[in-house]
Amino acid sequence: MSLELVVLVSGSGTNLQAILDAVAQGTLDASLRLVVSNVAGVKALARAEAASVATCVLSHKQFGSRQQFDAALLEVVRGACAEPDRAIVVLAGFMRILTPTFLDAFPRRVVNIHPSLLPAFPGVDAQLQALQKGVRITGCTAHLVDAGTDTGPILAQAAVPVLDDDDRDRLAARILVQEHRLLPSVLQWIAEDRLRFDEQGRPRFSGVVPAFLA
Repeated sequence: MSLELVVLVSGSGTNLQAILDAVAQGTLDASLRLVVSNVAGVKALARAEAASVATCVLSHKQFGSRQQFDAALLEVVRGACAEPDRAIVVLAGFMRILTPTFLDAFPRRVVNIHPSLLPAFPGVDAQLQALQKGVRITGCTAHLVDAGTDTGPILAQAAVPVLDDDDRDRLAARILVQEHRLLPSVLQWIAEDRLRFDEQGRPRFSGVVPAFLA
């Protein structure tokens, strides 16, 4: 089935670009209905506009609470979709923690990409956390979103070695390459109706191995 996607962003939008490129190349069966940013003027908005995808800026600073922001965001997202009860919401560098006000409207249909092998190094600057801990392997994780910070069920992961001469930016750049590979792949598996949940509620993909090595 072709996916209806709404992508939430806060910054440069390189993972958004990976999605746009995959759709244009025919490797992701999806249509982007809307790109929403909580920050005005970011490059992600320009990327969407260049691909003729509708955009919206909804600043969280205009609202008195996370719940109020999420209620407004929910209205915008649902209004953009022909079938909102089937739409997939993708967090591509979206720097906000969503509350049940939003998440309950999209059960098991909000996907995030995070630059570590979760559950290791949740939260901000996971690349620097990995370097500070001295791990030899890190990577990225696509996961379903819950109300915690990067605590939702894991969909797929890609491993990236940590090299002796890595600094934060070099490591981040190599992880980003794998993010751009992993996220469109996961979305395509969902489009192919491969996603299932086991008796413990853990997501599983049929017919694919949801792990990559750099």
